[in-house]
Amino acid sequence: MTGSSTVGATPASAAGPRGSEGFRLGNEILAFRFVATLGERRAEPVERIAAPDQLRAWLTANGLGGAEMPVSDTLLRDARALREAIHRAGTALASGSVPEAADEQLLNRWSARHRARLVLTGGQAGWQLPESDPARAALAVVALDAVATLGGHHDGEIKRCEQSTCGGLFVDTSRGRRRRWCSMATCGNKMKKANLKAARGGAQPGGGAG
Repeated sequence: MTGSSTVGATPASAAGPRGSEGFRLGNEILAFRFVATLGERRAEPVERIAAPDQLRAWLTANGLGGAEMPVSDTLLRDARALREAIHRAGTALASGSVPEAADEQLLNRWSARHRARLVLTGGQAGWQLPESDPARAALAVVALDAVATLGGHHDGEIKRCEQSTCGGLFVDTSRGRRRRWCSMATCGNKMKKANLKAARGGAQPGGGAG
């Protein structure tokens, strides 16, 4: 990855709810898509960036890298620490509390490393990463998005997914703030199927908007 290489800024919108590596890409918020790389948080957690090449694949799927971008074991460890700080901070805000100072400091240190440039090429916006340590610069983009989202730079309310095994985060911009799930295509669909099954069995299904 060189300084002149540009990658698309928002490929997830075209990729659908899941990418080719099994990543959940349906969330509108980049930082919360990163949180989803640890799935099934309320049950048996599924680690989707278990190795450096999987982190590289996630960054590439989100327009923040390429197949040749170097990713080390150290960076993978740091990336997971960043992810969990985002999740803890978002969960705190969703519960009406404030993030722990240590998590805020970690996010601020990452966002201060922001060295990528958003450029326009052929009518499409894309991130141009620096030649030196492009993967770390890519993660700084994620951190910057987290700071902006958690700090209220998006309209809506930060919530934690109500699907029984998920625990992911999303920003609810629905009318009346009635959205309950991080993704209608995944968690919302699971909940609706569970409610339908319960209704057929005589139980009362849960309500709420997706």
